Amino acid sequence: MKKIGLIFAVGFMLLSCNPKSEQAATTTNDTPATVSANTVRDGVFIHITESYNDPHRVLMPLKMALMMSSDKDVLIYMDIHAVELLTKSAKDLNYADFESLQSYIKKLVNNKVGIYACPTCMNISGIKPEDLMDGIQVAQKDKFFSFTKGRIITLDY
Repeated sequence: MKKIGLIFAVGFMLLSCNPKSEQAATTTNDTPATVSANTVRDGVFIHITESYNDPHRVLMPLKMALMMSSDKDVLIYMDIHAVELLTKSAKDLNYADFESLQSYIKKLVNNKVGIYACPTCMNISGIKPEDLMDGIQVAQKDKFFSFTKGRIITLDY
């Protein structure tokens, strides 16, 4: 009889340590039993390096940024050749079934998405901060980590 009691005790201990049994106790129909009132949004960090020579690699991430900005924190970092696109004098960029570059930038700025230009790349290209379009900012490393409170997912183009 003691052996049966010991087997039940060990079985109960193993069952109580099983993460799936804990999840089952706290969820109903795959919904957490308690949901935080202050849900933290994840962030999407989008890195763009291309310019006029590859419009698909510029407009695709901007389209994704606009789509994700509806429910995610988004930061766009543009360096290498991409800084050429961010000046007031830059010609617009169009490609296939995408909206234009300037259309995406205006919508993203209106959605409060941070669009940042690399200061070293700007310097190499002869671009000054006052040359940037309205809403475009010179990159600061602290912004890379403070734009969201959630996880940071990176997309690199």
